[in-house]
Amino acid sequence: MRNNEDRLGAREGNADAPVQAANQSSDGTFSFATPTEFVELPSRGRHYPEEHPLHGKEDVEIRFMTAKDEDILTSQTLIRKGIAVDRLIENILVDKSINIDDLYIGDKNAITIAARITGYGEDYSTRVTCPSCRESSDYSFNLKECSTYVGNIPEQHKHCIEKLESGNHIITVPASKVKVEVRLMTGRDEKYLSKLAESKRKNKLPESYLTDQLMRMIVSVNGDSSNSSRQMFVDNMPARDSKFLRGVYAEIVPNIDLSQVYACTSCDFEQEMEVPFTTEFFWPK
Repeated sequence: MRNNEDRLGAREGNADAPVQAANQSSDGTFSFATPTEFVELPSRGRHYPEEHPLHGKEDVEIRFMTAKDEDILTSQTLIRKGIAVDRLIENILVDKSINIDDLYIGDKNAITIAARITGYGEDYSTRVTCPSCRESSDYSFNLKECSTYVGNIPEQHKHCIEKLESGNHIITVPASKVKVEVRLMTGRDEKYLSKLAESKRKNKLPESYLTDQLMRMIVSVNGDSSNSSRQMFVDNMPARDSKFLRGVYAEIVPNIDLSQVYACTSCDFEQEMEVPFTTEFFWPK
């Protein structure tokens, strides 16, 4: 069970209320002060380089979604390019020096969920298929019940994990005993993997998302950072090592824990599941 978790929350910035009233200026025009709030970063600002605007910062300020932001989410051009959500996040970040491609994925996820809450509320209804009876029904998740996870080296694996000053980790995998250095992935890595998968699909090439992801997060193998050595290891890694590496990586990476209890209304089946991201997340019916 993961520890160091807190319910996903945000402390208010200049928001006096969910919707702030318009003020009438001396020239008779109206002005609106869009509320803002501070979103807790799962990374707590650790491991960002010193020149990064979020270095050492535990939270980041965003403004509430507006009707104009909805124009971004409904832009068919941005949707087709797969960049509508990224453009939205760029728009609501108060500090415009932050490049979303340089955000750790966990921090980007926290901002995304907070943005959705400011725009459409904490209740998120979507279609869910019960794993037991296979009945499909509408189910409502509370996004504020999601929790922030700051990352942790599991006690049972401390003997085979070394944390470096850079924020990278060296993990000794159990079968081959190879020392694998991994890093936290960013929004840039997410985009790269998405484009690579799309390119392979268009060219009718075999899917290889798992090994592509491993290549992206692995920095070196037994100290060798060359592409050829990393690719050779990834292609020939025992499945036991691959599973171990991915499992440990998920534990050490700061992120948002999206697990919530799902209870089927048809068969009374209950199970913890991750909140599914469907088209209703930013485009509710």
